[in-house]
Amino acid sequence: MSEAASTRVALAKSTTKRTAGRRVPPDTADLLASLAPLLHEWLPRQRWFAGKGQAVTGFSLVAATEILPLDASAAGPGLLHLLVRVRHPDLPDRSQGDCYQLLLGVRRTLPPRLAGALIGRVAEGPLAGRILYEGLHDPRVAALLLERFRTPGSLGPLRFERAAPIEPGLVPRVLDTEQSNSSLVYGDTYILKIFRRVFPGTNPDLELPLALGRAGCGRVPAPVAWFEAAGPEPLTLGVLQPFLHGAEDGWQLALAALRAGRDFVPEARALGRATAEVHTALATALPTPALPPSQTRQLVDQMTERLEAAARAVPALVPYVPGLRTAFDAVAALGHRGGGGWAAQRVHGDLHLGQTLRGEDGFWSLIDFEGEPAKPLPERRSPQPPVRDVAGMLRSFDYAARSHRPWNPGWAAHCRAAYCEGYAAASGTDPRGEPELLRAHETDKAVYEVLYEARHRPDWLPVPMAAIERLAAATAP
Repeated sequence: MSEAASTRVALAKSTTKRTAGRRVPPDTADLLASLAPLLHEWLPRQRWFAGKGQAVTGFSLVAATEILPLDASAAGPGLLHLLVRVRHPDLPDRSQGDCYQLLLGVRRTLPPRLAGALIGRVAEGPLAGRILYEGLHDPRVAALLLERFRTPGSLGPLRFERAAPIEPGLVPRVLDTEQSNSSLVYGDTYILKIFRRVFPGTNPDLELPLALGRAGCGRVPAPVAWFEAAGPEPLTLGVLQPFLHGAEDGWQLALAALRAGRDFVPEARALGRATAEVHTALATALPTPALPPSQTRQLVDQMTERLEAAARAVPALVPYVPGLRTAFDAVAALGHRGGGGWAAQRVHGDLHLGQTLRGEDGFWSLIDFEGEPAKPLPERRSPQPPVRDVAGMLRSFDYAARSHRPWNPGWAAHCRAAYCEGYAAASGTDPRGEPELLRAHETDKAVYEVLYEARHRPDWLPVPMAAIERLAAATAP
């Protein structure tokens, strides 16, 4: 029997057990306590764990589901889906703390090919003696997830939805470039994004591509299937989308152009058009309120608070704070005088070169609409001025130029201009026509970059600091 066929047999067996009432692992009350020692060691080492530098004081179980039953008489694998809330010392309330999605493989023995996925051996509790590992790295377990999407429905608190037929029997592989999520590619047909840190409410990376698909926008791959956890507000857990085989991401293309001594102007102009088309489709599909003075003031206050918090964490930022604040003050002054009246709409929220793909035919697509994962979900789902996305891409051109030696400031300047020209040609509105708002958003983005690099990549800190110096001295973008 092939591995794909055996996966379908396992799925059928799990469905049979489910209908008999087996929805969660036995002795659920003891399960998390028995896994806690392993999770204490393993979770903080994961790239997607948001609580870096904070002590983990405990865990609380939000939900547990056997996707593939943990049969005590078999060698495995079993697949255990957990939603676990992580507690820190400054969170005395057990209901607080970040909630993480874990897909844990369980076996009696671990094949050598899965050694890198090992979490550890469970010492006690209902899984005593079993080996726990990162299930997504197990091709048999990963194949089961695709099969689950092919037969949508509910499994305990999990709900699987499908928008189109799904090809069976595709070989899965884990993408190495994991950030705040994990991704699986099936053959060269689909990519499944698993959200690790999850929040109540629909994730924008599901909500916005669905809306764009309904609006007929071909710049964003439309979801094929997804799954959620039920609750007063659903928690989006993962999205299956078409995999753009042969496509190259904009960041790598930009670096290749720099290495070859070529400009990136045609590509930047095409990216501006693609961004404008997405913004236009989002404005058609979803509400586009105007920013009243009160929300403009709130926007400025949030930017100012982020600046002050970043300066407390990164002392190198302190001398530039007065100059940077003038960017935010200019927007506040316009709002106070009744100027501005900026339109707001749903946007990408974290747009940069790495969130774009160019197909073999030269067609550009935008991906990863989750927004900045560190921000609360309600903020990521709120309407924003579209210039926020523009500012993110302008910063990305600067990042690419600064990461290449020797630094070529003209390369970035030409890209920035071409991108805005392409955007204006497709939308009829040049983002440079709102200089105060564009400068404020670019400043806010550079402040975010300073804090991120100081925490995660100190060697890269000079890149955003160069922009900070420029923006602090500027009166316009």
